[in-house]
Amino acid sequence: MKALQSYVPTTLLIRSQMLSRLRSLDPALRLSLAHRQVPIALAGLFSLGVLFLFLNRLVDLKLYVVETIGIGLAAGVIYLIAYYLLDASDDSPATLWLILFGAIVFRLTLFPLAPTLSDDIYRYRWDGRVQEASLNPYAVKPSDPLLAHLSDPQGPAIPGRDIPSLYPPLLELTYRFTYRYLSGPVAFKLPFLLADLLIVGMLAVWIRSTGGRNSTLALYAWNPLVVVELAASGHNDALATAAVFAASLLIIRGRGTLSTLLLAAGALFKVFPVVLFPFWLRRGGWPRSAWSWINLLAAAALAAVCAWPFRSACARITETLAYYESRYQHNNASLYALLAWFSGSTDIAAGIGVGIVAGLSLWVAVRRPDTMKAASLLFGAILLLTPNAFSWYFTWLVPFLCFFPNPAWLLLTVLQFLSYHVLIDYQASGAWHFQPFFLWLTYGPFFALALWRCLWPEMTAESSGRPAWQRASFG
Repeated sequence: MKALQSYVPTTLLIRSQMLSRLRSLDPALRLSLAHRQVPIALAGLFSLGVLFLFLNRLVDLKLYVVETIGIGLAAGVIYLIAYYLLDASDDSPATLWLILFGAIVFRLTLFPLAPTLSDDIYRYRWDGRVQEASLNPYAVKPSDPLLAHLSDPQGPAIPGRDIPSLYPPLLELTYRFTYRYLSGPVAFKLPFLLADLLIVGMLAVWIRSTGGRNSTLALYAWNPLVVVELAASGHNDALATAAVFAASLLIIRGRGTLSTLLLAAGALFKVFPVVLFPFWLRRGGWPRSAWSWINLLAAAALAAVCAWPFRSACARITETLAYYESRYQHNNASLYALLAWFSGSTDIAAGIGVGIVAGLSLWVAVRRPDTMKAASLLFGAILLLTPNAFSWYFTWLVPFLCFFPNPAWLLLTVLQFLSYHVLIDYQASGAWHFQPFFLWLTYGPFFALALWRCLWPEMTAESSGRPAWQRASFG
C-alpha cells in the first residue's frame, strides 16, 4: 500500500506536467501536427495495445492490484494525450478506421480474462441460473441452503449472498437468456461487450454522417476505464448506456416513439436513465401532444411486459431495497461526502442528493437544453451525489462526453482506477474498506480542475478553441 501511495502522486505529477507543456506549445504544436493524424493514431494504438497486453498477461488482476492500477493510469496518460494530439491535427479518413481497429483490438485483448477485479458477473450468472430452474430471482437469495445445488463450487463467492436480486427486469431476462447459451463466466460477458461495441459503432456512424472529428470517437473507443470495466470485468452497465445513447441519437433525429422505447429499455436495464423521462416527455410535447401520450403508454407497456414474469415478488421489492440501502458502502468522496459531513448523517445526505437530482431532472425538462448536454448534466449529478460510486458507474457518462468534452470529467474517468486500491486490504484481510487518501486523490484533481475552469473560463477557450460541430446544438 505504501508503494502505491508513493507511486500514484508521481504519476499524477507527470501527467500534469505533460499536459501543461502541451498546452503551452498549443499554437506551434497544432501547426506542426496538422497533417500527422495517422502517425499519431498509430502511436496511440500501439502504446495502448501494449499496455492492455500487459494486463492480459497478468491474468488474475486482483492478485496484481498495484500493477493493474499503474497500467490503468499509464493508459490514461496516453489516452488523454492521444485525444489532445488527434484533436490538434487535421482529420484523415484512415484515422477513423485506425481508431475503430484499436477499439476492437483493445477489447478482444481483455475479453478472454476471467472477471477478477469484480465478482458481479457471478451474481449475474446465478440470477440466470435460478430463472432456468423456474425460480424468481427477486424472491430467493444465494445464501438459502435449499439452493446450494445452484451455487458454482469452483467460482468465487457470489456478491450479495444474503439479499434477493435488485437488478431491473429486462436485465434479469438478459441474464436468463445468456445463461441458457453462454453459461461460462467469460462467455457471459459477451452481451455487455457487444453493447459496448454498439456504442462505438453508433458514434462512428454519427461522426461520418455529421462531419464530426475523429478525436471524438477516440474519447469513448479508447477510454481505458471503459475497456477494462466492460471487456475485462463484464459489467452490465453497457446495456443501459447503449440503450440511452441510441435513444438520444434517435430523439435528435425526431424518432420520438422508438427513442422513448429505448429510453424505457435503458431504465429496465439499469435505473439511472429514469431521470431523463421528464425531459423526454416534454420534448415530445407532453401533455398536449397525443403522440407524447402514446409514447408514454408504449414505455409503460414495455415495462409491464418485462416485469410480468416476476410479478409474484412485487411485494418484496421495497423490503429488499430498504435492506440494500442499509448496507451502502458510502465510497463516494465527492459532493455526497460533503453533504454527509455538513449534515452529520448519511441518510440526510442521500435524501438531499435525491432531491437535487429530481430538481435537476425537472429543470432540464422545463429548459430543454441539448439532449446530450441534458444527459451529461443528470448523469454527472447522479455520480457526484449517490452514496455508492463504483468505478464502472462512470462509463455511463463517457459517450455523452464525446459531444461536450470536459477535461475534469475525462480526468476523473482515468483516476477511477485508484478505487481498486480496496482490493489490496481485501486480499490480505478480507476487509472491504476504501482508504480516504485514495478517495481524495481520485476526486481532488477533478474538483481542482473543474473549479479552475469555472473561475478562469477565458483560459480554457471553451468556445473559441473547439470545432464548430462541438459548439452546435444537438437537439
